[in-house]
Amino acid sequence: MARIVITEIMDAPAVAQLQATHDVLYDPNLVDDPARLLALAPEADALVVRNRTQVRGELLAALGRCRVIGRLGVGLDNIDVPGCEARGMAVIPATGANALSVAEYVITATMMLLRGAFASTPDVIAGHWPRNALGARGRETAGKTLGIIGFGSIGQLTGRLARGLGMNVIAFDAMIDDDAPVFQDSGVKATGLHDLILQSDVVTLHVPLVDGTRGLFDAQRIASMKPGAILINTSRGPILDVPAVAAALRSGHLGGAAIDVFDVEPLPATPALAGCPNLLLTPHISGVSSESNERVSTMIAARVLEALR
Repeated sequence: MARIVITEIMDAPAVAQLQATHDVLYDPNLVDDPARLLALAPEADALVVRNRTQVRGELLAALGRCRVIGRLGVGLDNIDVPGCEARGMAVIPATGANALSVAEYVITATMMLLRGAFASTPDVIAGHWPRNALGARGRETAGKTLGIIGFGSIGQLTGRLARGLGMNVIAFDAMIDDDAPVFQDSGVKATGLHDLILQSDVVTLHVPLVDGTRGLFDAQRIASMKPGAILINTSRGPILDVPAVAAALRSGHLGGAAIDVFDVEPLPATPALAGCPNLLLTPHISGVSSESNERVSTMIAARVLEALR
């Protein structure tokens, strides 16, 4: 019987699946008690984490008998993958299991920010009637151009949903050739990064955090977007310059922005963003829904059990 330590939230039936054959310590708040986590690490044959547990440095060194790291999600920037592999640990992400949740978030944010009407409830309750202003500014989704930066499983599914709404979809991926079948098969036009930024009414980011993507969307790139364009980031916080986004929203250059990921999470109180127009902030939940949590958890439970056999 192996010892499995789960440091963040996992779907209950998947936890029970692990408990049926192994000794499981499940504490979704363990990530916030690093001293206890460090004390438990030497006993772990498997460690299951989400995005906040930093599997590197002192914690990695303490995982003396660990054989597998299960990642309840897809990004691996919180895990020292080479360090794990050098110690004989398999690192298993839940590739594809939360793609639909992220794609639906992007489409929802696109429609909300283009239309611009969905923050009017307080005004209407207060007896105001901003019909003319909201109607004049509201924009339809059909016919707009969606630019997808990063055309992996999430980007591809986002493109498919967008095309179903009548959007034109273009994409850039530094790791995929422009003539790759995936573009033709999906009805998405491959384009360069610069041209995508210039042409898109909505830009959505779906790239991993690596040296080449850190700071990818800075003030200069934001300034080169179409006036009134929408920017959405569901990838990783350090890819986007949030103060530059806020400045572009306040100046009216950007028509809206949705940001789900941040340099530091949880995001500390940030008065500089208060009152910023057409800004949608969410607490890293684009890939988390009840359905995706079930898919992610079930996939990782099965693959951890397989690795422990």
